[in-house]
Amino acid sequence: MSSTTISAAQVKELRDLTGAGIMECKRALTETGGDVKKAEAIIVQQGLAKADKKSGRSASEGVIEPYVHGGRIGALVEINCETDFVARTEDFKALAHDIAMQVAAMAPRYVTEDEISEADWAKLDEEFADRKAATAAVVLLEQPFIKDSKVKIGDLVRASIGKLGENIVVRRFARFEVGADLPAASDAE
Repeated sequence: MSSTTISAAQVKELRDLTGAGIMECKRALTETGGDVKKAEAIIVQQGLAKADKKSGRSASEGVIEPYVHGGRIGALVEINCETDFVARTEDFKALAHDIAMQVAAMAPRYVTEDEISEADWAKLDEEFADRKAATAAVVLLEQPFIKDSKVKIGDLVRASIGKLGENIVVRRFARFEVGADLPAASDAE
């Protein structure tokens, strides 16, 4: 432990970055000798550990978030949490909105890898020739986040679990694109 004095401004800066509690921020800053970046990494790591512990808890509240892009592509996403209190927070709503945008932009086919049947794996192996590439392309929680490609959607959800203190589950989604399932004009002739 360092004898570095931790200022209220440092604690506020770390809280703004992570959403962690005052004492958690102060403890992380003390542990890192006042280094905000290192303290942020500690809090993020602790948040991910908390997320793993909460993953088995029931999540039956939440929101259905719509997103429409240019009037031609739309997505509906159901994201659940444990309480309606968390479902009404700005952080939860922002997560739901970001995931709805992700669905509209990246057209995933599955929420998790567990949903892929053996028959579907055979088609995906043929289409992508690589399971890792197929997973990143068609599984929502494995896709790189459109706003930060270094972060997977699953990691974004886990970070929110750590920040909000409740289990969060992306339950299901639907994606719509004008004319996507219609035959091309040349095929109709």
